[in-house]
Amino acid sequence: MSFSTLPAKSSLFILFLLITITGLISCLNSKKPVAQTSANASSTSLRVLVFSKTKGWKHTSIPYGITAIQKMGKENNFQVDTTTNAAYFTEDSLRHYQAVIFNCTTGNVLNAQQQAAFEGYIQAGGGYAGIHSAADTEYEWPWYNKLMGAHFANHPSNPGERKAAVDVTNKNHPSTAHLPDRWERTDEWYSYRSFYSGLNVLAYLDENTYDNGTNGANHPIAWYHDFDGGRAFYTGLGHTPESYSEPLFYQHLWGGIKYAMGNGKPLDYSKAYAVVVPEENRFVKTVLINDLNTPMELAVAGDGRVFFTELSTGNLFLYNTNTKKQSLVHQFALSKFRGTGLIGVTLDPDFATNQYIYLYYSPPVEKEPIIFHLSRFTVKSDNTLDVNSEKILLKVPVQENSGAHHGGSLAFDKDGNLILSTGDSSSPFPSNGYAPLDERPGQEYFSLDAQRSSANSNDFKGKILRIHPEPDGSYTIPAGNLFPKGMEKTLPEIYAMGCRNPYRIAVNPKTSTVYWGEIGPDAGKDSIQGPRGYDEFNQAKKAGNFGWPYFVGDNQAYVKWDFTSNTAGPKFDPAAPVNKSPNNTGLEKLPPAQKPMIWYPYAASKEFPELGQGDVVRWLVHFIPIIRPLPLPMHFPSITMAPCLFLNGCVTG
Repeated sequence: MSFSTLPAKSSLFILFLLITITGLISCLNSKKPVAQTSANASSTSLRVLVFSKTKGWKHTSIPYGITAIQKMGKENNFQVDTTTNAAYFTEDSLRHYQAVIFNCTTGNVLNAQQQAAFEGYIQAGGGYAGIHSAADTEYEWPWYNKLMGAHFANHPSNPGERKAAVDVTNKNHPSTAHLPDRWERTDEWYSYRSFYSGLNVLAYLDENTYDNGTNGANHPIAWYHDFDGGRAFYTGLGHTPESYSEPLFYQHLWGGIKYAMGNGKPLDYSKAYAVVVPEENRFVKTVLINDLNTPMELAVAGDGRVFFTELSTGNLFLYNTNTKKQSLVHQFALSKFRGTGLIGVTLDPDFATNQYIYLYYSPPVEKEPIIFHLSRFTVKSDNTLDVNSEKILLKVPVQENSGAHHGGSLAFDKDGNLILSTGDSSSPFPSNGYAPLDERPGQEYFSLDAQRSSANSNDFKGKILRIHPEPDGSYTIPAGNLFPKGMEKTLPEIYAMGCRNPYRIAVNPKTSTVYWGEIGPDAGKDSIQGPRGYDEFNQAKKAGNFGWPYFVGDNQAYVKWDFTSNTAGPKFDPAAPVNKSPNNTGLEKLPPAQKPMIWYPYAASKEFPELGQGDVVRWLVHFIPIIRPLPLPMHFPSITMAPCLFLNGCVTG
């Protein structure tokens, strides 16, 4: 019997039955979350999503956590949806939630598309709360590590659960306001790795009260922070099912979720900038050379020969792209001091004719100062170096206690001018991550003052130098450098001053604009001493002063800091910087400070949100860019990844 011959009522009943069955099958297949709505929550638009997917250990506490959060929803007038289905992580779904709770998740639970959707959700103003093994989740996703705060390292075993004490140090938060100063309880205690610098710690675990802790005296166990446009809370507690019926922990968790939910404002997806990272299987890496020892820079000849340097070995290598073979061109004897060696390499614009190669290296010395040589050599027909052909163009003295800030990158511009970058040769450590401006007398403090180098118009360090090599091995000064030849207390070779560690440079072959990545200092927060650290991408279309050590980022000023009394003086003026350090041998009144093209902190950048959170871009700053000749260096990833693909190894500076 066909459907059309059934009586009307029967037909309607069968149609209704088919629709119902289809709907049920669709719901079962989609595994979408089901809202747990109480009478109090039925009229509210506030919602949270509890995500409990595991790809490793599955905690028995997971259903207890869900039940507790559902109870919180009924008591506090918000809806609770639950899911283990990662496919639900789309913009259309997540935009409905004030917070997403990772309830004892484990392993890599989201794919690239789902990760991008969650990043966009946080950037739009969403909230995150992580419970216990949320720290044992997504190790290969750096953004998540910063959002969540720190990854799991280890925990006590045999048994894992034990009694310990938590010291609650911050009670100005809804998750801790009710807790005692000393909170003793039983749980499985995590040790962590890679704490994010921007965390606001709420409580610390006292490792003296249990065995096998590995974080020592600094062992955060609960924290919160604003992150990438949104909010994040994490508690390392919650391993045991009993935790969720414990009044103190229940209120602790609710306070964290409340913070993550924020003030109920709608999400603003116009602020989201996350993009999907292509899957690794879309790329092919061909290893040409393996097991390199700190490779630094390479130069490509028109005939397919690739010359590259190793820092600590002093090896200048050749890879022949025609024969697919590697050979040693020369091994330099080097200075024994830390951080020095063979760094820069570039080829003469007429290399095909004259076979001139330029190198930046530190030959042996018995004591400081260490002298870097910028030298020209000739490559012989057998692809070895004619050592006797050396012509030393420049000598740059540096100190060992310098944090390895030696720069050392080489490039030619369109007019045949040779560009060399040099670092500030200053230790970044005693200044607590702020500007090294220590003017105390004594040789032990000399390398703690970058005013003697970067801000010194009469010193080669902390600079971009520009000279024009001549056929006889000498050089002339091209027009347009920062100081004219013969000006007192200046060096005419200086094109750009005020650099910290311009580790790698590139020159636009059509315009001669110089680009370099500038590694910033390590201060994680603004203080009375000055601004937090910023990395920079700099662009010099003409000569200028780029501000270090008086300014960082978009000319944010440090103060005149007294390292003896640890007191702050006035801020430096970017329009008229003055160098009154007793270690300065150059001008007191310096050129105005130039802003970088891009500046970037450890945290999300408000000015350049496309750059994300920092680690990858901070790595790229070290290497922008290494391979030359290249087109205009604006596609940073394709340029800076090239040495890794080519040499299967990179080094940070």
